[in-house]
Amino acid sequence: MDFERLQKQIAFVVEIDKLKGITRQTLLTDGSRHEDSAEHSWHLAVMALLLSEYADEKDIDLFGVLKMVLIHDLVEIDAGDTYCYDEKANGDKAEREEKAAERIFGLLPEDQSKEFRLLWEEFEARKTPAARYAAALDRLQPLLNNNATKGRMWQEHRVKSRQVFERNRPMEEGSSVLWEYAAKMIREAIEKGWLSA
Repeated sequence: MDFERLQKQIAFVVEIDKLKGITRQTLLTDGSRHEDSAEHSWHLAVMALLLSEYADEKDIDLFGVLKMVLIHDLVEIDAGDTYCYDEKANGDKAEREEKAAERIFGLLPEDQSKEFRLLWEEFEARKTPAARYAAALDRLQPLLNNNATKGRMWQEHRVKSRQVFERNRPMEEGSSVLWEYAAKMIREAIEKGWLSA
């Protein structure tokens, strides 16, 4: 048997272990430390299963959503995590992530490389119902964690409520219910003084 295909897949599996070392700005809900990108991806996958009834599209491709939330941040292995409220760092984010996608997904056999690359591009474009739902979850998760820690990271980075509304409004494209819940949470965070107006 020719192990060439399996060797490429195993090399990819070993490489993506590095996602566990990518620290995000989001704190765990207990505030004890920052989460890593692998934990974030796992959290999104569970949320995708649990909250799928709130996707605006009722016949959502849940398997596609799961694949997207599990692979969309793999580019951070090379590109690093870019804090969503850091305007300067977001300036070259697309370029850094594009280069990372080429290398990381390029480790796979050609058919899987193409599939993973297309899934990543689908997530980024937010054109399909599955991608819009996946992107809604990707915005909701850090919002929940920020809320659970009484806005510690918002305060540390001097994030304003208009930025949080602007960042999270696209949630409505995938789930109007989750956006309504998120908007309520943001307003309550302002009232409690966790997020400045």
